[in-house]
Amino acid sequence: MREQFILDLQKIYDELQNRQQELNSYYRLLDGEHAKAEILVNSFLSQLSLPINSDTTMAALTRLINLREDALEQVLQKEGLSEDEIIAKKEKAYLFVKEMHLLRHEYLIAWIKSENLLTPFYRTLIEGVHNIGESMSRWQSAWTAHIISGINRDLLKEYDGDEKAIFKMLQDDGLLDLNPNGAVGDRCYSVLVKDEIGHYRSTAYCDAFPNEVSALVSVIEDSIEDLSIESDEVFGQKDEWIRYFVAIKKALSIKEPKKLIGHWANVDRAWMKITTPIQVGHPLEYYEDHFRKAVALEWDLRIVNPQLQSGSVTRESIKSFSAKLADEIDGDIISTMEKNTMQIDETQLYIGQPMLYYAAEFNGLFSAQVVPNDEQVSAELGKKIFAYSDFVMESQKAKPIMQLSVETMGLNFVKKRRELIETNPKLWQEIYDISTIGHEFGHILWIDGDTEMVMNSSGQFKNIEEFKATTGGLMAFFESEKDELKKHIVDDLVSRAVGLMAWREVGEVLPYYCEGLIHLDILFSSGIISYDEQIIIDYDKYDKMRDAYQKTYRFLAQNYIDKMDANFYLSKYTKKVDGVYLPIKEEILDFVEFYYGRYREIGQQVYSK
Repeated sequence: MREQFILDLQKIYDELQNRQQELNSYYRLLDGEHAKAEILVNSFLSQLSLPINSDTTMAALTRLINLREDALEQVLQKEGLSEDEIIAKKEKAYLFVKEMHLLRHEYLIAWIKSENLLTPFYRTLIEGVHNIGESMSRWQSAWTAHIISGINRDLLKEYDGDEKAIFKMLQDDGLLDLNPNGAVGDRCYSVLVKDEIGHYRSTAYCDAFPNEVSALVSVIEDSIEDLSIESDEVFGQKDEWIRYFVAIKKALSIKEPKKLIGHWANVDRAWMKITTPIQVGHPLEYYEDHFRKAVALEWDLRIVNPQLQSGSVTRESIKSFSAKLADEIDGDIISTMEKNTMQIDETQLYIGQPMLYYAAEFNGLFSAQVVPNDEQVSAELGKKIFAYSDFVMESQKAKPIMQLSVETMGLNFVKKRRELIETNPKLWQEIYDISTIGHEFGHILWIDGDTEMVMNSSGQFKNIEEFKATTGGLMAFFESEKDELKKHIVDDLVSRAVGLMAWREVGEVLPYYCEGLIHLDILFSSGIISYDEQIIIDYDKYDKMRDAYQKTYRFLAQNYIDKMDANFYLSKYTKKVDGVYLPIKEEILDFVEFYYGRYREIGQQVYSK
């Protein structure tokens, strides 16, 4: 039965690939070659009362296909809309995207049923995940309106944009969720509400969104009941799946904010015991809410590619370089290093693609993920890494060449990067393993149970953590360098650093923008790149670049072990000017400002020969 299940899994995976390729083909509209895409895009832009032109069409395609909001936000700003008008139109866009992708999910589920794939238990599981996802997606609008567009904007106005003052208030007034040990936690499953005299209080999701959570709990109960009458004859994990859904239902129903982190940790514990090639993603991460890190309404179903499951060699490289570096770091590092090594050994790696996705993920899917974030759970059970290499590769192949990329990097560079995907996908997968799976393993290093909370006193932890993760993967590559990969790794790194500069005004991806600023500091300072009307790469400076990264990373690791406030590290590379993080060094500042200016002017323009 297991052999047949894997064959069915591959059939579903291949079908997903075909359906995604069909969706990616909508980009051909930019060449005037896709009538179906034209109808969809015109309907989308009409609902948002936006003109139909090349910029808005590109932004619409990015929102509809890749689920990303940044391009749409840029064209809304160029239209001269107010902040409130932009929020309203982004919500309309969310609702449009939600309905479009929910329908695609329903067609996929109907196809799986018609083909009689997998087993009754897993078909029931898929149906239940979809029903829960629909309910969560309805909740998403209220969650965003209350937290991101409501309370967080109010806090910035009340404190004149002084984020440090906001963090101090939240801590002094006890408005952050507590972990099971009674200490302030690193995330929240609650929201702020104002009482009748204008004071804030912390309120659990179930009280802040009673109708949405009540409806969601009811759907979860139905899913549990449906699963209970089936049997998992392939993997024998029926009990694990049911315990997982029961734990989610219980966590959603907890009213006391001080108990929320503990109950959601039990969700993570139940989830870690599920090891099937079909996995669910639940509320795990917290990028959108900059102040209290309210955990986002993630919900999805992930499927592995049976052909790629043994493809990564990064795990051993990460362990090797970090063990050597630990000998150079001062302080009490032994217990942290032992815990990190255990987590790396016990990390479950799933290489595949998203099958179904909902709620917060209609605002952008990740290319990879390492979770849970709860360090106590991770200390007990390790983590799971998910990597979507096929999904990312097909997306990159489908996207058109952008004018800004050609102008900044040169046409030869851009073509060389695209030709790599077309002519040598195996090599592309190897680079993905280093840069993306290495990034996820890199998150694990130098983290203790209270590291994030202690280092985040000024709210900057995430703004250095993404750099730490990417550079961890890079350090692993330096540990066992392959000469034939060096130039490709440099190209990947430079392309990432430059591209991230477009995200400086998109709040939920600000940590990646800050990561890019630190990369640019190292890349410019080492001389491996310079800018003279376009980026020039001097591959002969590779050794100097590597030495600079190793020195920078060692200092960063020491900061983590010492649990220094993250702003201490970030401020060596950036300064905040009028609410925007900018490079300290003039040469880099000039480039970043020029690039962002061009991004605002031509960011959605497709290259025309």
